[in-house]
Amino acid sequence: MNPRDPTPADLRQPVMLLALGFGTGLAPKAPGTFGTLTGVALFIPLGYLPGVAYLATVAVLLVAGITICGAAAARLDSHDHPAIVWDEVVGYLVTMLALPHSWPWMAAGFVAFRFFDILKPWPIGMLDRRVHGGLGIMLDDVVAGIFALVVVYLGGAFLGL
Repeated sequence: MNPRDPTPADLRQPVMLLALGFGTGLAPKAPGTFGTLTGVALFIPLGYLPGVAYLATVAVLLVAGITICGAAAARLDSHDHPAIVWDEVVGYLVTMLALPHSWPWMAAGFVAFRFFDILKPWPIGMLDRRVHGGLGIMLDDVVAGIFALVVVYLGGAFLGL
């Protein structure tokens, strides 16, 4: 497989527009971090949804992400091209599942999610290496989001927040 880098022209295709985080995945440095910022931007309005509606929305974005990321990876001839950041978007939204809708919590969720997404401790790294296709692209970030959620939630409880 000989991967190719995406270009701004790829953003004309709806699947690539989403997979590349509305263009944030084209950032020359730290595309995953910029993709996570897209997740923050989406959380701002979505975080006002009632809990069940938020959970359902994230579930739909996750399931759609399997197809979106798989199609983008195929178009880029890459297992998980760094420009594909829809998984970071959804991973951040997973992080915020049970956290308050306020800037300090959003910032803590951002930092915790990026920590787990970058370092990929077990089982995140194992999932990243062993599960392929759209499911594999999404799964490690969803698990990173769950880890971040737990750490931020417990940290807040420990601090009495």
